[in-house]
Amino acid sequence: MSHANAALTPRARLRLAKLVVEDRWPATVAAKMFMVSPLTARKWAHRYRAEGAAGMVDRSSRPRSMPTKTPPEVVKRIVRVRWRKRFGPAQIAGELGIPASTVHAVLTRCRVNRLSHIDRVTGEPIRRYEHDYPGSMIHVDVTKFGNIPDGGGWRYVGKSQGDRNRANTKTRGGNRRAPLLGTAFLHTVIDDHSRVAYVEICQDEKGATAVGVLQRAVAWFADRGVTVQRVLSDNGSAYRSFAWRDACAELSITPKRTRPYRPQTNGKIERFHRGQAPGRGVAVGDPSAVDFG
Repeated sequence: MSHANAALTPRARLRLAKLVVEDRWPATVAAKMFMVSPLTARKWAHRYRAEGAAGMVDRSSRPRSMPTKTPPEVVKRIVRVRWRKRFGPAQIAGELGIPASTVHAVLTRCRVNRLSHIDRVTGEPIRRYEHDYPGSMIHVDVTKFGNIPDGGGWRYVGKSQGDRNRANTKTRGGNRRAPLLGTAFLHTVIDDHSRVAYVEICQDEKGATAVGVLQRAVAWFADRGVTVQRVLSDNGSAYRSFAWRDACAELSITPKRTRPYRPQTNGKIERFHRGQAPGRGVAVGDPSAVDFG
């Protein structure tokens, strides 16, 4: 793609070349018309003679050979030290006897210049993935938030006012001994491709509740033209239950689970939960405005 300040686009180059080659304009006259140098006009005319219209497209400016490029053996040594010892460029340079600027360039080229790009367990670069279209994979998980009394909790309004707010909070079913406090369970479903999230606030995280959320989420996505094919979850008891297995089979969804103690695999939904603020409600946008493009 031509850069923003390019004097000629591929279409303009073709017009210029045709004037010189086919209409036999002098290169100096054609160059003046397109406000470029005669050398540029001759260059595009030469490419047009040799390659035709296909020669007018942009080409990479990368050199064919780089005699001073760092040898592959040295690159491997630098990356090996980075993975195993997590040294910075200066430390690696001191250990291997290589300029720090060279080490930094190698680390950047290999995409391990930041420690956050390296997996803590394996020491290898983190591989990020994204499925090709909506519905190919959805992620499910549950997170817990403490309910806040009406008017605010004690951390925000103070102990005395917080206790009064707690006592005055609306009760469930008219039973004053069962206030709407305690823990709220947010069941979240996120589409891997579009990152569109479906969230329900429930009273527990049991298997039957998780199955109900999945069924309603699949129907919600279906109303928007998205067919769910796979679902990825952690190894919670709700997702290892027979009810979850049977529900996935009924919905024609392939269930998948992450490796134990590897929440990074389900990182999209983990990061979504990390960004939520604790409370009794979740801000939800207009469902009709969801774009899966």
